[in-house]
Amino acid sequence: MADKEFGLNDIVQMKKPHPCGENRWKIIRMGMDIRIKCLGCNHSVMIPRKEFTKKMKKIIDKAEA
Repeated sequence: MADKEFGLNDIVQMKKPHPCGENRWKIIRMGMDIRIKCLGCNHSVMIPRKEFTKKMKKIIDKAEA
């Protein structure tokens, strides 16, 4: 679980790609729910944190501290 430490503005890869074909997402809001934005079509989705941690595959790029 240590590899699933994510923060605001991190670029993450999800297990399933977005319908537009892109698989990279940017975390734009954190709380009980997490809002992520597709880097292909700029569509944003809000999902519960528990569901997000299950569906996230890996962190591609960490945001600057």
